[in-house]
Amino acid sequence: MKPVGVRFWSRIALLFLVRSGRATAALSAMVVTAVAALIFLAALSVGVEDAMLRNTVGLFSGHIAGEGLSPSMQPRALMSAGVDVVMKRVFVSGALSHGARMQPLVLCGIDPQQEAAHTAFPQKITQGRYPRADRDEILISRETADALGVDLGKRLRFSSPNAEDDFEGSISGIYRTGVAALDQGLAFVPWDRLQAAQHSWTAAIFLRIGVPVGPVVRLYRERFNEDATFTSWETRMPDLRQLIDLEAISMAIVIVLVFGVVAIGIACSFVIFIIRNLREYGILKAMGVYPREIAGLIVAKVLLLNLIACTVGILMGVLTVFAVSQAGGIDISAFTSHNRYFTVSGVIVPRLTVFSLWLPPATALLFGLLAAAWPAILVVRKKPADVLRMI
Repeated sequence: MKPVGVRFWSRIALLFLVRSGRATAALSAMVVTAVAALIFLAALSVGVEDAMLRNTVGLFSGHIAGEGLSPSMQPRALMSAGVDVVMKRVFVSGALSHGARMQPLVLCGIDPQQEAAHTAFPQKITQGRYPRADRDEILISRETADALGVDLGKRLRFSSPNAEDDFEGSISGIYRTGVAALDQGLAFVPWDRLQAAQHSWTAAIFLRIGVPVGPVVRLYRERFNEDATFTSWETRMPDLRQLIDLEAISMAIVIVLVFGVVAIGIACSFVIFIIRNLREYGILKAMGVYPREIAGLIVAKVLLLNLIACTVGILMGVLTVFAVSQAGGIDISAFTSHNRYFTVSGVIVPRLTVFSLWLPPATALLFGLLAAAWPAILVVRKKPADVLRMI
């Protein structure tokens, strides 16, 4: 008997699935549910990573820090593809005093309007507001206020080694972030109140969501060579990088485990179907159908079932992610009140990526192919005479 083409056996496999409608629907439901659930969970995992990154770098530091920038350089020189905003900051070391009390700290010159528009820092101001650009005002931390024994409206004096950077102004606001590096020894004033033209400055560079930080850092280093130093958040916060990597690895393990269980269920179910319909496979063998063609028929049935189920599962998963995103995400603030990676917001908004969209169905197809091996081997190894004697 001449071997028949793949298209013919694929059509026969589809007819087998249609004829066993209830069994096909039951098996498909397993795959559909698994694919849809894991697409949503993977998107939610990406949302957790986004939230941790947004809460950490979005509070103040930015995705990239540029240090040692020339006073003559303008922030717009650092704008490039994927960059959302570049903020200019000037840092001056000195001491802040009120009466007989003194507190050493670093005074940070900022553009208050830009900072309020593009960072989450305003949410951490517990009293008052940002200093205004046209006034001699200062924003200090609660720890600094307690150390100096002052409150809103009190006048403070800042003294630095360079007398030209001395500053005197009233307290416009008091903040508490829960991050030691920001709460201890840092205060803010409008940068034009310092002798900014004489100082090199630091850039806080914020990227758009989903833009990888590595290529942007390499671009800056190539463009500015040794004129400045550019450091990504991954270098400055290796613990956060490891947490995000661990999140991705854990999600991949969950996907493999889930589809491993689903594949075993599909393989067992197909073995039952084959035993139930063993007479048909015996007749095919008796007619001279090649063993590899029968094996191909079984593989085609499993793969067609998985393809159809994966398509439906992808659609359901995407719609679920879209619905939750449009609803504003999932608020887990009650469980993150003491977590420094959720200092600003505990809202998680699921986001689809190539990984979250295609890894679950791709894994389902791979395990579906493995699930087809056992029933295919079972049929191929049976001799036609043995099958016919069982009828």
